[in-house]
Amino acid sequence: MARVLLLWGLLVLGAPVLAEEPVPLAAYRGPVSGWPAPEVDEGVAWVELAALPEPDVDPMWTAETRLGRLLFFDPWLSGSGQISCASCHDPDLAWTDGRRVPFGHDRMPGTRNTPSLINVGYLDTLMWDGRADSLEQQAGLPLVSHVEMNARPDRVVARLERDPAYADWFTDAFGDADITYPRIVAALADFQRHLTTRRTPFDEFMEGRRTALDDQEIRGLHWFRTQGRCMNCHHGPLLTDQAFHNLGLNFYGRPLQDLGRYAISGEAGDVGRFRTPPLRGVAYTAPYMHNGMIPALRNVLLFYNKGGAHPPKGEEHRDAPLFPSTSDHLRPLHLSEAQLADLEAFLRALSVKPNRLPMRFEQTLRDRARRRADQAGSQPR
Repeated sequence: MARVLLLWGLLVLGAPVLAEEPVPLAAYRGPVSGWPAPEVDEGVAWVELAALPEPDVDPMWTAETRLGRLLFFDPWLSGSGQISCASCHDPDLAWTDGRRVPFGHDRMPGTRNTPSLINVGYLDTLMWDGRADSLEQQAGLPLVSHVEMNARPDRVVARLERDPAYADWFTDAFGDADITYPRIVAALADFQRHLTTRRTPFDEFMEGRRTALDDQEIRGLHWFRTQGRCMNCHHGPLLTDQAFHNLGLNFYGRPLQDLGRYAISGEAGDVGRFRTPPLRGVAYTAPYMHNGMIPALRNVLLFYNKGGAHPPKGEEHRDAPLFPSTSDHLRPLHLSEAQLADLEAFLRALSVKPNRLPMRFEQTLRDRARRRADQAGSQPR
C-alpha cells in the first residue's frame, strides 16, 4: 500500500503544465525590497528569506562542548553498549543516517526518519511531532527509549565512572568530577547547539554577493517564492515556519499509521501533522518526509507538483472522527520539467556538505575503545 500511495503521489503524467512566466533575473540581482512578492495563502505569516544569523550560543567550543562530543560518540550511553548518538546522527551523512528509518536496540527498526541535527540549536521544538521543547529534553529522549538506545540513566553514570578519563573531562566542563545524568544531557545539548551549517552560496547571495547564485538557481528561487508556493511553509532564514502540517502521508487506519502531532497535543486537528523541516543542507539529508518514504530530492518536488497526497475518506472511515485532512496549502502546481530542475538547483544551493570529523578526534575514539578493551581483558577487532 505504501508503494501504491508513493506512486500515486509522484505521477505527473497527464497533468497540465502552466505557461512559464518570465523570471525577473535583474530584480533578484538587486535589493530584496524589489523582489516579486511571494505567493502564499491568506493568513500565512511568512518571513522573508535571509542569511543564517549568528547563533545565540558562543561559537567557540568550551570544555562542556568537547565533553558533549565525546559523549555523543560513546556507545556506553546505550543499554547494549553498542549504540551511540552518532549511530543515527553521523557527521559523514549530514548528521543523519541515510536510512528510511533507523535501527535501534536489538536492531529494532524505528517508525520515523532520523532528522538531521544541522542547525538544531535554532529550533523552537524538536522531534517530528514537537514533543521536545529544548535540546536538553531532546537529548534525553532517545537515550531511554526502548526502541532507540534503551539506556538506564543510573547504569550510564556507573559505566562512565569506570572510565577514569571522564573524571578529568567532567572536571574541566563542570568544575568537579561528579558524573550525573543531568550533566550528561547538558553536555550533549551544548555540543548539538554548535552543529551549525557552513556558509552556503545562498547565504552569500543574501548578504549581497549576487553572483553567488547562477541564473538557474535564481530561477529556482523565483519558482520557490511564487508558482511553487513553497513559502507557505518554508520561509525565514531557516526556511521553515516551525509549524506542523499534514501532507497526507499518515496512513490513517492502515498498518503504517502515524498520528503525528496528535499523540502529543490530543487535538483532533493535529492528526497526521508533522513539523516542517528546515531546508538548509537538504541536498544531503535523503530520504525525505517523516517516514523516509521519498528517496530523492527530485521525487519530493514531483510529490508537491502533484499536490501532495489526498487519501479519500472511504466507507470504512465514514464515522471516524479523527480522519485527517491534507493541508490546504497543497494543491497541484503544474510546474514544467525545466521549472522543477530550477527548483532543485536552488535547493542544492542551500546545502554544503558538513565538515567531517577531525582525524585527531577519530584517534581519540580509537584510543578510548582500546583502553576499554584492555580493561576488559580483550583486544578490539
